[in-house]
Amino acid sequence: MTTEAPKTAKRDFLRSLEGKARSMWDEQKAFEVDAPTIEEHANTADLHATYPKFMACMPYPYMNGRLHLGHGFTFSKVEFAVSYERMKGKRALLPQGFHCTGMPIKACADKLKREIELFGQNFERYEEMSMANQLEEKVTVAKKSKVAAKTGNVTYQFQIMLQLGIAIEDIHKFADPYYWTQYFPPQTVNDLTAFGAKVDYRRSFITTDANPYYDSFVRWQMNSLRAINKVKFGERYTIYSPVDQQPCLDHDRQSGEALNPQEYTAIKIKVLEWSAKATEALAPFADAIKDKNVYMVAATLRPETMYGQTNCFVGNDITYGIYQVNDTDAYLVTERAARNMAFQKIFDQEGVLRKLADIQGEDVVGTKIKAPLSSYDHVYVLPMDNVLPTKGTGVVTSVPSDSPDDYATLQDLKKKPAYYKVEPEWVNFDPIPVLDTPTYGNMTAPKLCELKKINSQKDRVQLAEAKELAYKEGFYQGTMAVGEYKGMKVQDAKNKIRDLLIASKEAFVYNEPEGLIMSRSGDECVVALMDQWYLDYGEEQWKAQTEECLARMETFTLETRHQFEQTLGWLNQWACARSFGLGTKLPWDPQFLVESLSDSTIYMAYYTVAHLLHQGSFDGRAPGPAGIRPEQMTDAVWDYVFGRGEYPAAEANVPALATLDKLRREFEYFYPLDVRCSGKDLIPNHLTFFLYNHTAMFPEDKWPRGVRSNGHLMLDSKKMSKSTGNFMTLADAIEKYGADATRFALADAGDSVEDANFEDTTANAAILRLHTLLEWVNDQIKTLPTLRTGPLNFFDRIFENEMNSNIIAAERCYAATHYRDAIKYGVYEFQAARDAYQVACTSVGMHKDLDGLVINTPFPEPSAPVDEKLMAATLYIRRTIKAIRDAEINLQKKKKKGAKATEAAYNPNAPKAVKIYVATKFPEWQEHCVNALRTHYDAATGKFDDVKIRADLAAKGILKNKKVMPFVQEQKKMVAKNGVEGFDRALTFSEVETLELALDEIKRNLGFNTVTILKSEDWTEEDAKNGEQSVPGHPAYSFYNEN
Repeated sequence: MTTEAPKTAKRDFLRSLEGKARSMWDEQKAFEVDAPTIEEHANTADLHATYPKFMACMPYPYMNGRLHLGHGFTFSKVEFAVSYERMKGKRALLPQGFHCTGMPIKACADKLKREIELFGQNFERYEEMSMANQLEEKVTVAKKSKVAAKTGNVTYQFQIMLQLGIAIEDIHKFADPYYWTQYFPPQTVNDLTAFGAKVDYRRSFITTDANPYYDSFVRWQMNSLRAINKVKFGERYTIYSPVDQQPCLDHDRQSGEALNPQEYTAIKIKVLEWSAKATEALAPFADAIKDKNVYMVAATLRPETMYGQTNCFVGNDITYGIYQVNDTDAYLVTERAARNMAFQKIFDQEGVLRKLADIQGEDVVGTKIKAPLSSYDHVYVLPMDNVLPTKGTGVVTSVPSDSPDDYATLQDLKKKPAYYKVEPEWVNFDPIPVLDTPTYGNMTAPKLCELKKINSQKDRVQLAEAKELAYKEGFYQGTMAVGEYKGMKVQDAKNKIRDLLIASKEAFVYNEPEGLIMSRSGDECVVALMDQWYLDYGEEQWKAQTEECLARMETFTLETRHQFEQTLGWLNQWACARSFGLGTKLPWDPQFLVESLSDSTIYMAYYTVAHLLHQGSFDGRAPGPAGIRPEQMTDAVWDYVFGRGEYPAAEANVPALATLDKLRREFEYFYPLDVRCSGKDLIPNHLTFFLYNHTAMFPEDKWPRGVRSNGHLMLDSKKMSKSTGNFMTLADAIEKYGADATRFALADAGDSVEDANFEDTTANAAILRLHTLLEWVNDQIKTLPTLRTGPLNFFDRIFENEMNSNIIAAERCYAATHYRDAIKYGVYEFQAARDAYQVACTSVGMHKDLDGLVINTPFPEPSAPVDEKLMAATLYIRRTIKAIRDAEINLQKKKKKGAKATEAAYNPNAPKAVKIYVATKFPEWQEHCVNALRTHYDAATGKFDDVKIRADLAAKGILKNKKVMPFVQEQKKMVAKNGVEGFDRALTFSEVETLELALDEIKRNLGFNTVTILKSEDWTEEDAKNGEQSVPGHPAYSFYNEN
């Protein structure tokens, strides 16, 4: 009894070959790439011309887990690029480092410490405490025990580690943050090696002070930036974690990456008299707020419009607090806003919230207030439906002359005061003209509400459109209609009015995050005003340098370039130090660590020398071939290696000049970086910092040459997500499909900045395709001695020509990093041409010179320029075979419906023959049409004069022909697509000769015994009827049975 082969047999066989290939690569050190030594080539002027190079990389992944398939997608782009350049004969270097700097690892390690204290070293008490929690919940739902509070509805860090495949008895080791730096980098190497990555691992390293060589490199970088005044110290607003007590930058965040501080002008609206409901609600807090000046604080982006305040708005359902500012003042705002203010030196006790009272928004309504700059002595607090507690302070200024939302809400309140529970006197305020605009006059909001037919504050869509129009018109076209700066452009007056309000102590600067930002510690972040070290991104000269770098750089897509340009437009000062986490100590202020997006900007230069410093030792424990100790890598030594300074001969223990020259040669050969591949989400931070730091640290000839960005990766058209289960690691994919099929599917997933799609069906189809290809190759090796030799026949030349065409097309795609199309031309079209050639040569066999196996050879070069005439003839043959087949099928369909006797007598299953009617010239009426189109075409504008064309056709008497106008339209399309060449309809090959060469192919494909080719000059009267529809390039056909 035979055993049925497993369904994964083909995949498993391919994977077994992958293992053999990897072993061979390892033995031959295939991917270890070095610069030419000084002894090989001393002259640096022609070094790259003599020994072409290519260096590319992706951002080093963070070492808090295994690589997921999204990492693999980005990595595939750089891996494919290096593979191509390697085949082009360049010394192509692909290094890969491992990022460990920052908060994530430390935060996870600290969580494990707490969980070990709670549950035991191997978390043995977790089940017991979890069960206790369940019993407690059965007894009462209202209360939870302390255990329940700690264990209910929580995903613990040790559970996440279990999901990563860590044995439960080993998890306690990860409570040491440095253990992560030892465990995950080798896992990453295993995953990339299984993928078939062409990485030179001698140059790999981990970051942080765990690697003393890289630690010295980062210290040198920061010292160098400070020396040229790129690193500065001072007060600035930054995203801050109160729990961690330090800035929370992008890589320190659980969510909210790329969000920044948003600056507002906070308007102090003084409470003159509390409403009756407010007085009642505040009675319990009377002593706390007694003798306090209470201000409702509204955050606005438009201080110039404050002259037009007719009230302020609150949200009925929002809970507000009254918070003490100092001994005399208190602010009414949301707790979220107060929490931000507490860290911005607005309160007299930094970081402390002193809440004096709570009050609901609906109770504040009706309170009499004094609005700064308003022409009204007093106004009132009113309710508004769409006030958000998560944006601003929860208090909103109201300027109905210029804000469509404010105007629509005020009109609602005036129409239905009883419904909204407001007194008529509270809303009895008319809009005040503030801005003059050319389009809408001095009442922009009322005018836009009229034009947009906005009848209520509930018309959200129209209000959003009106708001955008109002802002653009007012800010860019408006002038002040009131106040000290009347007549001044709004753009010029805005900051002056803001400064005026601040100087009069009627406003202050307030910042908050642009959106919700959570730290790795689970803390909602705020904006803090604090003294800190920062990189002065945005500084005019530095920004101009970086813009010049971008202008010279290849970005592969306009979307990538535009995103860089937008980022350079807004990016400014960036905190470069933190107090907590892993990393390198700031050299001049060691209480701080260099933050994770500041120690990862020029490390590509470190790749060039890492193998000589600590070859193969990720943490630098073992010195490399250069024999240099970490302490010898001083700032002066780094300066010399990177061509920024002279050899520091006066330093003690300086490495030998010849040794440092070897390091310098590696840098000067491989730099600049040719391509950096990354997800597009890193452009607003990491990738732009990468450009900034290179322009500061290196001369122009060492600036980056290219950045290629890609979108996120979806799995089968759905977002990758662990929570939904639609998630796959790189190792998972290799296990399921094998490395080569995974690479196929990643290449096919997409090449634009839009999100790509990894498809299971594509990967599985690749397994079958590769296995079938391997079987075919083995068959051809066996038959190689029997293949035909001698001169090439017609189909040999077709196949050779198609191979040349596909080689050129595939190379064009590789150069443009369009890998999906590279597969199309380099695999699918190649195999289709091979299959067609094999069928065409069934009787005579394939030619030996056109068959063979390619292993580890350079990228194929075309054997000759593409023969366009032969290509056109090839397409003609395939189109003609299809047309004959379609014509025969249509004849059978007509037969079923009832056809002529001659047609009805044709039997496709009996011995059969076909006549092919070849027209040697176009119909006269078509020639008239083309001549008219050519005569009245303006090549400069690409337009036709239709009036004159119709006149010419009418003069020829052919307008009545129903075929004329459709033909004219088709010819116009041809000209629009191909320019004036579209008028040339002459064939570039002999139609009759091509058909005669393809006779056997036509017979074999379609099963005809006899194929007769008839030129129009040789037609009989009956032939002329049968060939009436033929034109050059498109024959007509008639079918008959042979006796």
